[in-house]
Amino acid sequence: MEKLGKLYEGKAKKLYATNDPDVLWVEYMNQATAGNGAKKAQIQGKGELNNRITTLIFKLLAKRGIPSHFIKQISDNEQLVRKMTMFPLEIIMRNVAAGSFSKRYGVKEGSALKQPILEFCYKSDELGDPFINDDDLLALGLATREQLEVISAKTREINRALIDIFKSIDVNLIDFKIEMGVTSDGTILLADEITPDTCRLWNATADGSIEHLDKDLFRRDLGNIIPAYEDICSRLEDLAKSKGIA
Repeated sequence: MEKLGKLYEGKAKKLYATNDPDVLWVEYMNQATAGNGAKKAQIQGKGELNNRITTLIFKLLAKRGIPSHFIKQISDNEQLVRKMTMFPLEIIMRNVAAGSFSKRYGVKEGSALKQPILEFCYKSDELGDPFINDDDLLALGLATREQLEVISAKTREINRALIDIFKSIDVNLIDFKIEMGVTSDGTILLADEITPDTCRLWNATADGSIEHLDKDLFRRDLGNIIPAYEDICSRLEDLAKSKGIA
């Protein structure tokens, strides 16, 4: 596979074309951001860890019958993925009150929710990724009603699988953000990444105290993210190995 010109550079990844029109080359960067890019830092090793963690999670999900755009990891910080037309949506699932949800509704972080909550944000740096409801996104043509139904069902399926995966490594999945896209044949697939950058992960402590294993360490100046990301990666590697996943 040959890497061609750069197509896109985001906050955490660069995308390149390849000599196969249906395949993209992804390079994970060491940059950490928060507040829609207002806070930035270069953190050595972050890109390699997120590349490995995403690889492991996508493989674990595939083992459960949940496909994604992931093809294979090709280096410490690079992978190949299927080219798709992306929905301009941040798809958010919340299992426990935290972050912006807690601020929005005045709910204490860590409070149990009566059911998981599915939310959408319009993916736009210029607008600050605003919250958007179903009618909004349908009216703006960001997805069709049929596509929205598939996205919602797939997200809830992914949530159930991720809760179980993380529970098996003694981690509580508080919430997460994913993206989806459509392949050339119209199939809707999970895309982008699943890492401690995009998930709120708390260690399953005996006393119920909050021990962050995610980007909140950087976002809230709570400490170095690398040991936490290494911990998540190591636990996932052990889990993958136990299931015969390389």
